[in-house]
Amino acid sequence: MSKKTILIAGGGGFLGSHLAAHFVENGDNVVVVDNFSTGRKANLVNLVGRPNYTIIEADITNSLPVDITNMKFDIIANLASPASPPHYQRLAIETLMVGSLGTQNLLDLARTNNARFFQASTSEVYGDPEVHPQPESYKGSVNSYGPRSMYDESKRYAEALIYAYREKYGISTGIIRIFNTYGPNMDPMDGRVVSNLIVQAIKNKPMTLYGDGNQTRSFCYVSDLINGFVRMIESDEEGPINLGNPNEFTIKQLAEEIVRLTGTTSKLVFEPLPGDDPMQRQPVIDKARKLLGWEPKVQLSEGLEKTIEYFRQTVQ
Repeated sequence: MSKKTILIAGGGGFLGSHLAAHFVENGDNVVVVDNFSTGRKANLVNLVGRPNYTIIEADITNSLPVDITNMKFDIIANLASPASPPHYQRLAIETLMVGSLGTQNLLDLARTNNARFFQASTSEVYGDPEVHPQPESYKGSVNSYGPRSMYDESKRYAEALIYAYREKYGISTGIIRIFNTYGPNMDPMDGRVVSNLIVQAIKNKPMTLYGDGNQTRSFCYVSDLINGFVRMIESDEEGPINLGNPNEFTIKQLAEEIVRLTGTTSKLVFEPLPGDDPMQRQPVIDKARKLLGWEPKVQLSEGLEKTIEYFRQTVQ
């Protein structure tokens, strides 16, 4: 197959950096654009000096720099957005702008280039679901005015904008909805449950659970998710398609497994549940299986072992 040129917006983030590494290793030409408001240059250090890798520091909510607009792209992947509550709450307006203006700028670029447009959306579009588990047909239970609304609504708006561009201009677009994902390149301070609990465990500090710890999540290891990304990007599927691990665990079960794997002396402590925090999250992945031939392979204990090793090497 001929090599492609790929723009990855948000390529310095947890997932964007893994996607960039995949395509660089595949021999494709990869251009990462990131303003590094939450992404980390350390995630990309292994790509520096590769002839088929370019990094451009810019904010996609502004006019795209000429270094980008003068290039020809085959694929435009939009992973640009803060994705953990502490980050998107700190950058609330920026989060809304990247989901709206930033997505529109990338869609215009895809239209100009006749490129395949890939959108990393989120299971947060389902809100605190009243249907369990969640199929793509479920329209969600989302609070548009609250502490998580800036992220949920920016992703919902982006999906609507992509639909409008596809209908009006006929561009090739693909949307996936990500469920909880974990693995190397996570920011130790990003406030997500896996990184919080692992960092607390390896430091032998109290491990914080919110509510009674019985809220559920479905945890997908990053290599599985990136495999799903690539399958979606290289397909003609429109989506939205759920990508996540359908094995459901309570947060307390997750914490207990981390205690077992780290051998920590940490104790579990319970604090009040944050506002609008979903009580259940589990994907229906029938569409991913049928249309992409995809399903996750890595079991939670195996993925956690790899993630714990990463944090042991990076957290002081």
